[in-house]
Amino acid sequence: MFIQKTTNLTNQESVDSAKWFHIDADNQVVGRLATQIADILRGKNNPKYTPNIDSGNFVVVTNCEKIRFTGNKLDKKKYYWHTGYVGGIKDRTAREQFKRKPETILEHAVKGMLPKNSLGRKQLKKLKIFVGPEHTHEAQNPETFKPANRYETK
Repeated sequence: MFIQKTTNLTNQESVDSAKWFHIDADNQVVGRLATQIADILRGKNNPKYTPNIDSGNFVVVTNCEKIRFTGNKLDKKKYYWHTGYVGGIKDRTAREQFKRKPETILEHAVKGMLPKNSLGRKQLKKLKIFVGPEHTHEAQNPETFKPANRYETK
């Protein structure tokens, strides 16, 4: 009988040090950008990707106030939360959320695409989102990552 064994499994010790990527969110669609960010955070762009190991990289996103929705989502999409009191469910449209805290829109979208466990929470901490073109992670020398945008004007 022949037993097939998997070799070369990645463990936490053999993972390379995490890289830093910088993404400019200007004129990017929220969902499309969030999938690319989630892939980088999980490490799916790494040839040594293993689902149960945190082999992902850090992502710095600037200009998050310039992201956009397609269709009527700006007025129709709602963000819900609960205050903890009886009958305390609240909601806010995406347009209202843009005015108050635009960085939470992208963070919420990326969080929904990560695993719902301790590994996903650990990977979400590697996401740094900033309003405006400036960020505080210049010392890490982030590489510029150009996300694919099919709506971009040429």
